[in-house]
Amino acid sequence: MTITAFAQRLIDAVGADSVFTSTEDVAPWLADWRGMYRGHAQAVVRPRSTQDVAKILSLCQSTGTPVVPRGGNTGLCGGATPDKSEQNVVLSLDRMNAVRSLDTIANTLVAEAGCILEDLQRTARDANRLLPLSLAAEGSCQLGGNLATNAGGVNVVRYGMTRDLVLGVEAVLPNGEILHGLRTLRKDNTGYDLKQLLIGSEGTLGVITAAALRLYAPTPVRQVVIAAVTSPRQALELYELLFAECGPRMQAFEFFTGECVDLVMAHVPGVRAPFGERHPGYVLVELADTADEQALGALLERVIEAAIERDLCADAVVSSTLGQVEEMWKLREEISEAQRADGPHLKHDVSLPIESIPEFMTSAEARVRRVCPQVRPFIFGHFGDGNLHYNLSRPAGEAADFMARHGEAITAEVLDEVARFGGSISAEHGIGQLKRDYFAKYKSPLELRLMREIKAVFDPAGIMNPGKLL
Repeated sequence: MTITAFAQRLIDAVGADSVFTSTEDVAPWLADWRGMYRGHAQAVVRPRSTQDVAKILSLCQSTGTPVVPRGGNTGLCGGATPDKSEQNVVLSLDRMNAVRSLDTIANTLVAEAGCILEDLQRTARDANRLLPLSLAAEGSCQLGGNLATNAGGVNVVRYGMTRDLVLGVEAVLPNGEILHGLRTLRKDNTGYDLKQLLIGSEGTLGVITAAALRLYAPTPVRQVVIAAVTSPRQALELYELLFAECGPRMQAFEFFTGECVDLVMAHVPGVRAPFGERHPGYVLVELADTADEQALGALLERVIEAAIERDLCADAVVSSTLGQVEEMWKLREEISEAQRADGPHLKHDVSLPIESIPEFMTSAEARVRRVCPQVRPFIFGHFGDGNLHYNLSRPAGEAADFMARHGEAITAEVLDEVARFGGSISAEHGIGQLKRDYFAKYKSPLELRLMREIKAVFDPAGIMNPGKLL
């Protein structure tokens, strides 16, 4: 690849070691990890400081050069993949991975956007603190991507989404100005909360370079129970009881169908069925606390006994060792991998009013089966926060391209039903390229207009992550 005149200006601004322009060096940065999207770029820039990011964005705005911020490339919606423009510049903050401070009195951690989430969890743990953000890609996702997409994960029921963990951000605006907002204050009622506009904006308003995060007391004592349920409605009744009796100790409340367990058993070695007989659905609940293990175990057993007596679950098994905790979680965590092994499938990351989930599952399946009677649903999710992974696989015996041919019609049925129940078409993965057209369909005209006006204020030249979100 010939170095463009603009790429040379980038090199002059931040140094040759931070700018990649050869075809071989740029190629790995042009596709998402699932291989659904692939674009073009004239350069990949990997700055080492916020000041470098400011130089890069200022230069890009002055020339109208599009910028595509990229984190750990673990997203599912193509939000960090460039489009087909040869002018794109991919911006990675992977070299900006310093922990700037950790305060065990204020319980805050200030870290740069290129930090790997798992490394930040470990840093907090080494200081006897907890960073509760936890998701499947934590070993490779970066803090900046977590912030840009407002990532969720398994602990939302207790600690909230990523935005709930952020006290302040440092960000570079498209014109190169630096927003110095790394405050660690818990209370700051001084006008608009600008950081919340940047969180979840998918890199369309600017580039978050660092964030101040909340830390919590560690919860080393964990207890997990898997309960068999006859229906999603029974699962929610069990949730109501557990929430009332266990309160903030409830860290996760996961639901998955019997079909999901069948799939894991078929494709993942070393996984055991939780019960001797198959059940229509399963709930995995984790409690975590600073109290002694015996007290937490006694609480969980008492509540589960009450649940069985009140016919809120058909059977249950409570963990007695850390090994059992990990084994129980593996049954839930391997569902996605099992579905990948099963072949091409259709993912829907949606959220719903929690009380509406059972009715939605019934009505959505009826709509989907009118389009494709033999489709195979594999439904699981974070029931405690209303997030449902409504995934569908091709009928048994159908060709691998079945979802490529029929997926759009099926998705239209699912998302129309989500909208009918007042839900969201994206619970935790963002919009990116994948859901951009659906986003325009399901957001109200007023919401879309306000978002475009906000975009125009932050990014009047329209250089930030073109083709995503709006």
